[in-house]
Amino acid sequence: MRLVGLNVHPLKSGAVRPVEAATVLPGGLQDDRSWMLVDGDGRLVSAREAHATFRIVADTPATDPRVSHALRLRAPGVEDLLLGRPDGHPVPVRLFSLDLRAIPVPEADAWIAAVLGRPDVRLVWCHDPARRVLQPGYSQPGDHTSFADSFPVTLASLSSLRRLDDWIAERALELGEEQPGPLPVERFRANLVVDGEEPFAEDDWTGLQVGAVRFRVAKPTSRCVMTTIDPATLTTAREPIRTLARHRRVGGKTMFAVHLVPEAGGRIQVGDAVRAS
Repeated sequence: MRLVGLNVHPLKSGAVRPVEAATVLPGGLQDDRSWMLVDGDGRLVSAREAHATFRIVADTPATDPRVSHALRLRAPGVEDLLLGRPDGHPVPVRLFSLDLRAIPVPEADAWIAAVLGRPDVRLVWCHDPARRVLQPGYSQPGDHTSFADSFPVTLASLSSLRRLDDWIAERALELGEEQPGPLPVERFRANLVVDGEEPFAEDDWTGLQVGAVRFRVAKPTSRCVMTTIDPATLTTAREPIRTLARHRRVGGKTMFAVHLVPEAGGRIQVGDAVRAS
């Protein structure tokens, strides 16, 4: 088994940023989901309700060495925005049911409003990810992350995706629908993409060694409607949730990929050997 893809998402719900190598920190890949959009009440604004966030390309020096600022934002029809590291006072923000704190970036307000057409949306930065406690029962003391949905790192398997593509094609044939093309793995916004194992072998893993870095498997990843949004066209469809609900429903949730927690820091790169336990 090998690491065949490596992705960082500096802005939560922003464009996927593929990289060849990444630094693993206790809270996840460096700069992954360190920035987030919130509404006037401080609640997360994601691609679920604002599909156009998928078109915001956020880069840091970790995703593009040519970036000399803390964050560079790009989007169609507007000039690039370069931002330094915020130094304001933390304010309350809400990530699903979690009450967190983050530093607002008012310099980005006008840019975000121009891109999303929503003057109430603002950018915030996670200044202290170690303050966030992860889900009890699936984590250990000291585990933490920034603005990821639940755990620091997500891993997807290409062999599992190929099986899912087969199921989707079979379902379309049963219903007399047009045969769909393969789903891009980017739909699942995984940090690590591996290949070389049996489909859904990850269901039985408890640990993972990627290069020299060890991860603990926390739990399977439940999928939501974001996987049904095409990042290129911003249109929605029934797949893959329809087929996952048929083949991968557990406890009322649809499952694809697994959540990981780093057990130590280090450097990983595409092509690294991957060993599961």
